Amino acid sequence: MAGDSETQLGDRGENNNIIRQPFLIGVSGGTASGKSSVCEKIMELLGQNKIDHHQRQVAILSQDSFYRELTPEQKAKALKGQFNFDHPDAFDNELVMKTLRQIIQGKTVQIPVYDFVTHSRKEEFVTVYPADVVLFEGILMFYSQEIRDLFQMKLFVDTDADTRLSRRVLRDISERGRDLEQVLSQYITFVKPAFEEFCLPTKKYADVIIPRGADNMVAINLIVQHIQDILTGGLSKRHNGCMNGHSTPRQRRTSESSSRPH
Repeated sequence: MAGDSETQLGDRGENNNIIRQPFLIGVSGGTASGKSSVCEKIMELLGQNKIDHHQRQVAILSQDSFYRELTPEQKAKALKGQFNFDHPDAFDNELVMKTLRQIIQGKTVQIPVYDFVTHSRKEEFVTVYPADVVLFEGILMFYSQEIRDLFQMKLFVDTDADTRLSRRVLRDISERGRDLEQVLSQYITFVKPAFEEFCLPTKKYADVIIPRGADNMVAINLIVQHIQDILTGGLSKRHNGCMNGHSTPRQRRTSESSSRPH
């Protein structure tokens, strides 16, 4: 059970005075820009997608899991395509912060599952176990400074607007039961203006901009190499008994890459 796993991991960390603090990577970009695809490609190249969830060194989270619970009035609007899901207020940022703090503390976390057909949270949760690197993707990951400052690396997936629109149309019709008129109306009314007002300005905070998303293998390979350096550094630290919740002096590249925020 998830609860049992969390207790066991916590006890093991307490007894050994080990805190498994991850390197947090934020991945932002417009709707259907390829954020999830970039994260999945990184996981694939690192060979993490074939490893059991309990043992993975790299984990992926999505901001889409953290949409707020809607009131009956808001849900009625959402079912008509009249609710702005691309506005910062649509997300439960308090829960995002709470989850990130737990992740930084090396805890197992329970991630909500959001149903985009009914516009509500499901009863079940997804368990994410402690990892060395955590990729957190979403359209507004860099909008809140409090959340943004927790990321040691920030990536912005920059994809052509026409490509993003065509992807969103296909996704919303096939996966979320929308009709074409509703998708286009929502895009023009909410999605495009919100992207220009809230998402695009956060591009300036990115450390790495990835044009063309998952098709840009040059950029993705560079990021994968950096993550491999972090994982190697983290393994070396644990092997030497240095992972006790405090950073060692920045003496080499891997140590610097593995530094944590306080």
